[in-house]
Amino acid sequence: MLTRFAPSPTGPLHLGHAYSALTVWQVARDLGGTALLRIEDTDSTRVRPAHEAGIYEDLAWLGLTWPTPVRCQSDHYAEYDAVLDQLGKEGLIYPCSCTRRQIADAGAKPGADGLVYPGTCCHRSMADAQPGDGLRLDIAKALARIDRPLGYDETGATTSKNITNDLLLGTIGDPILRRKDTGDPAYHLACVVDDALQGITHVVRGMDLRDLTLLHVLMQALLDYPTPVYHHHALITDADGKRLAKIDHAKALAKYRAEGLSVQDIKDMIGWRD
Repeated sequence: MLTRFAPSPTGPLHLGHAYSALTVWQVARDLGGTALLRIEDTDSTRVRPAHEAGIYEDLAWLGLTWPTPVRCQSDHYAEYDAVLDQLGKEGLIYPCSCTRRQIADAGAKPGADGLVYPGTCCHRSMADAQPGDGLRLDIAKALARIDRPLGYDETGATTSKNITNDLLLGTIGDPILRRKDTGDPAYHLACVVDDALQGITHVVRGMDLRDLTLLHVLMQALLDYPTPVYHHHALITDADGKRLAKIDHAKALAKYRAEGLSVQDIKDMIGWRD
């Protein structure tokens, strides 16, 4: 059994990260397996070395250890490019030059991964790709390529969760696999490739990513990757029920440490029981 904790060094870790990390290591312990640390640092405009260093410090302070070397996604762009080349040859991706404003102005509706892309560029072929274009997965073509039912096993569930075409098309749309302008591999591509190459058998992550698991299972089928078992844990919220996340400027673990709080104090704050 092999699982992973995969933070992005785009900000400091907060209480929600602490809960997720502790859950990952607990699941690994309970199943007699190993928890890896992976640094998901493909957002070149936002990652900072100081944030990566802080991840190591915070996790060590929580008493968590992991095998080394740690996989950093920024060291593996060639592997992601090879997968994009494969998908391109199979006609499953297309170039996209749309900005977020253009997507919103086209009347896109909110979905599981931001606005559901309206398909503005889906008629374009890879031969039409221009410098600075992003690359999107053509969900309709991808689904047509799969000749078997898609689903995945969830811990604590009695049956597999089945994936329907309508759910993928309606709640996710054609996702970005390579970002425009920067050329960075997007989360959906790098995450799926890394899980397969690292032999991850159990993916432990927050409930906020559960709907995106449908997309990842589809990509695993396209690339002939095994589908891990999934465990989507509850999210840590504040007194008003708002999810604690770095995007909302949640208080950093390092600040709690500086104020003299102990690891047990942090566990009490997130309702953690060993």
